Amino acid sequence: MKNFAAPSFRLRDASFEIRVIYSLFLIFILTGLATVWFLQFQRIGISYERVVAYYLGGEIGGQIFFAKNLNALLEETHFHAFTMSVVFLILAHLFLATSIPKSAKLFFILTTFFSHVFDMAGSWLTRMLSPFFAYLLIASWLGLWIGYAAMIFLPLYEMWLARKSEPE
Repeated sequence: MKNFAAPSFRLRDASFEIRVIYSLFLIFILTGLATVWFLQFQRIGISYERVVAYYLGGEIGGQIFFAKNLNALLEETHFHAFTMSVVFLILAHLFLATSIPKSAKLFFILTTFFSHVFDMAGSWLTRMLSPFFAYLLIASWLGLWIGYAAMIFLPLYEMWLARKSEPE
């Protein structure tokens, strides 16, 4: 952690041991996110009709879903707010230690953050206000996939494939 205290710290300059630890963490996180995304595709899908059926009740692939009640929405929000905020914090810190431009860092970090906000809000809005908000959910999932892919693969690239910084 002391590495992050230095404003000039870059992942490409980290020791071999640090790069191994960070890389293993990123692989664990990628595995976790990939299984969640696969489950999401399998259970809900990414079409408007399937998202609406999942939250408002209906049939998806021969399986009947009941409308999500208050407890189901609270449980989903609780899990996402606590768990994903920690994942986001750690990945954002690693991502900030890459050498990509600040504007790109800001883009990917804000895209991921607001995609989380819209993901959590979208399920409530779809269920309680209008099925139209299913489009917000789908867009937020796309934003999460793009944001987390950048926050995982760019640090891995930088740690193992990018050239080390020139000594000053």
